[in-house]
Amino acid sequence: MNWQRKPIQPMKTIKRTLTILKKTLLGIALFLALYLTSAFVLSKITVNSEEAQNQSQEVEIFIKTNGVHTDVIVPIKNEFKDWSSMIKVENTKSKDTTTTHIAMGWGDKGFYLDTPEWSDLKASTAFNAAFALGSSAMHTTFCKSIKEDENCVKIKISPENYQKLTAYIEDSFQLDDNNNPQFIQATTYGKNDSFYEAKGKYNLFHTCNSWANNALKSSNQKAAFWTVTDSGIFCHYQ
Repeated sequence: MNWQRKPIQPMKTIKRTLTILKKTLLGIALFLALYLTSAFVLSKITVNSEEAQNQSQEVEIFIKTNGVHTDVIVPIKNEFKDWSSMIKVENTKSKDTTTTHIAMGWGDKGFYLDTPEWSDLKASTAFNAAFALGSSAMHTTFCKSIKEDENCVKIKISPENYQKLTAYIEDSFQLDDNNNPQFIQATTYGKNDSFYEAKGKYNLFHTCNSWANNALKSSNQKAAFWTVTDSGIFCHYQ
């Protein structure tokens, strides 16, 4: 009796491979369709609209987008929070002490530090960010002239909600043993910018805009139910 296994015919191998490939591509297409549909629909659902309207509004903050990424802009110092004791202007190139506000955003460290321009984006950087394989960073920018337009919206909030906002932002920083933010040396950004190590990981479901949206949620301001895009935030402030 011949116990030798018969070799698999080449055509069967090709058919099996094509079947697996088709199922994989179909799965990816279905995932992308579900992801994009969810991102669009859930970003249109407004939360905290009534809470924001019913609060006394004494503190001015701003949200600003560069067309892709959303920052939250707050006063450097007021009676409720002094950011200058935590985010040092000395860590910027300009060391400009005349600035009045600070813009803060959270995001993938690789995107921030290795991609100063979109033309510098590497496939490995995008892949690591999408699948939470990298680390995150806080990007801070000192500024003194804030112009309201379609890309920059002023929001007035109560002192209580402002303190909730500052607590959310502060909790996003990684602190060292002395409870100070961990400064990151970076040479690719502007003279008023600085970077710090941050908590959490960027991924397809939690982006820089998700972070900003959650900042608004934390302070009982109008926000999207869930969003990964800047437009998902700004559509509620049109």
